[in-house]
Amino acid sequence: MENVTNVMEYEAIAREKLPKMVYDYYASGAEDLWTLQENRRAFSTILFQPRILVDVSKIDISTTILGHKISMPIMVAPTAMHKMAHPEGLTLSLWGTCSVEEVASTGPGIRFFQLQVFKDRNIVVQLVRRAEKAGFRAIALTVDTPRLGRREADIKNRFALPPNLTLKSFEGLGLGTIGRTNGSGLASYIADQVDPSLNWKDVEWLQTITKLPILVKGVLTAEDTRLAVQAGVAGIIVSNHGARQLDYVPATIMALEEVMKAAEGRVPVFLDGGIRRGTDVFKALALGASGVFIGRPVVFALAADGETGVRKVLQMLRDEFELTMALSGCRSIKEITRAHITTPWDSPRVAPRL
Repeated sequence: MENVTNVMEYEAIAREKLPKMVYDYYASGAEDLWTLQENRRAFSTILFQPRILVDVSKIDISTTILGHKISMPIMVAPTAMHKMAHPEGLTLSLWGTCSVEEVASTGPGIRFFQLQVFKDRNIVVQLVRRAEKAGFRAIALTVDTPRLGRREADIKNRFALPPNLTLKSFEGLGLGTIGRTNGSGLASYIADQVDPSLNWKDVEWLQTITKLPILVKGVLTAEDTRLAVQAGVAGIIVSNHGARQLDYVPATIMALEEVMKAAEGRVPVFLDGGIRRGTDVFKALALGASGVFIGRPVVFALAADGETGVRKVLQMLRDEFELTMALSGCRSIKEITRAHITTPWDSPRVAPRL
């Protein structure tokens, strides 16, 4: 693994190592995969306007998220069922194959708990209490999954959780397994358990059962941004669920600026989807994001090389991001501005001569 030089190379290694059903579950998106490809392609349409002759001998890439100081604005997104990739997989999705308590025991760190709302609200209350007790610092409420998107690879493979694994958050509640069906076992599980009537009143209810800050994950429009702010959320994650829900929604980097403008600085805005380079991180921050979350790169590195692979992915993104800052003339996160990039929707900088 020493010759891996960028994050994307881990995917090919993971594809060789993983069973087809497991690789397809991690790698695929909804329907025609248009948004899956667009999440990456859209970054390539944003260009840099670097500033020169700035003293960049010292660069600070640390930042503060919800009052917590972190070493860089790159965080790990909640992605499901890591133990399918590696026996020691850890990162807490609600569909995690490790419990909140197991994750909390791994050492210091700022951890958020990703939540989806079940038809049985008592389950939600229990999960939130456990997350609080285990020291999680915020709740990331996923709001784009009233039903599971049509992931045709999972349907073809008749996806089910391998029999040696369980959804640890639900052990003891009789909900720990995802069995085999004629299609996607996960789609059937979510249809049975997750509440499709979830609405803004439920976001307000969630605030009555916990003092933890609540981030809404899955926002793509200005209208929903304004409603989220009105509902009193602590932050917004611009996300299209890794292009796994509704196909032909825009790439998250394309939706980010609309959300930023609607938020008007009242809450921090984060982004996930398509981040594969330090340059992508810089572009997201230049458009106003407070930080980014990465999903698939962590899973593929975990499958390829375990904890070592995950550490290397985070280090490579950190190094690339710091280099992008240096070459753009930015010495700290606050020096990254909208003027450091151009996008396809910007007006021309020089007026054409008539």
